[in-house]
Amino acid sequence: MSSKKVLKELKETVKYLQKQYKHIPQVGVVLGSGLSNFTEEIEIEKEVPYEKIPHFPVSTVEGHKSKMIFGRLSGKRVVAMAGRFHFYEGYDIGDVVFPIRVMKMLGVETLLLSNAAGSVNPSYKVGDLMIITDHISLFTPNPLIGKNIDEFGPRFPDMSEPYKRRLIQLAKDIASENKYDVKEGVYVAVTGPTFETKAEYKMILTLGADVVGMSTVQEAIVANHMGLEVFAMSVVTDIGIRDDHNIITHEEVLEAAKHAEPKLAFIFKELIAAI
Repeated sequence: MSSKKVLKELKETVKYLQKQYKHIPQVGVVLGSGLSNFTEEIEIEKEVPYEKIPHFPVSTVEGHKSKMIFGRLSGKRVVAMAGRFHFYEGYDIGDVVFPIRVMKMLGVETLLLSNAAGSVNPSYKVGDLMIITDHISLFTPNPLIGKNIDEFGPRFPDMSEPYKRRLIQLAKDIASENKYDVKEGVYVAVTGPTFETKAEYKMILTLGADVVGMSTVQEAIVANHMGLEVFAMSVVTDIGIRDDHNIITHEEVLEAAKHAEPKLAFIFKELIAAI
């Protein structure tokens, strides 16, 4: 799709949403598989189903509620995506990151990302929370491929600090004050939808990653390109380095995410208050 057409569609989407919600959100939140109950923390002022938003894809994954939620949380105006779009669903990479660009154009300055991830770090266990300090993006298409949209950012954006150290430190302080054991590590994005083979898990560990998932990285790249400050956190929902007879199901991932969600929700809520 041409950059001119992308801009036209984005402006039409933003115009529609601004008619639905008159305030300017400061913080954007993207909720991963099994984590959309976080929206109960928000003082909801407006909900907009994805199917009603012009040019928006519709999430097809179980555990995603498929709506954009506007409201107040921790004294800030926020917009939350209850359900994200994944490359494995068959969407064009531009569709996957379209909502992030919309958030920026609505006025969002800080983006909080969450996901369910599989651990390759042998010291992690199911239910652990991990602050993403960096990522490896070798296995998924870069969303900035194609003609650069100069209105959004530079042709060659710097990625030396994709997740803001300031926000990471704030989250660590919140976790420490509340005696939460929170890990820090590197997230690898793969396309999915298959869970990884044992050999792939070993390769990912060898590359220097701690967890692996099917989202987040492309959103973070586009957010950095547009000048958003990004914070991201994974819920460890399965263990990759596992015994020979153990398999992973999406239902188990959702169940693990549900149990870990209250801690993630608390950290996000306090982090928004501290921004």
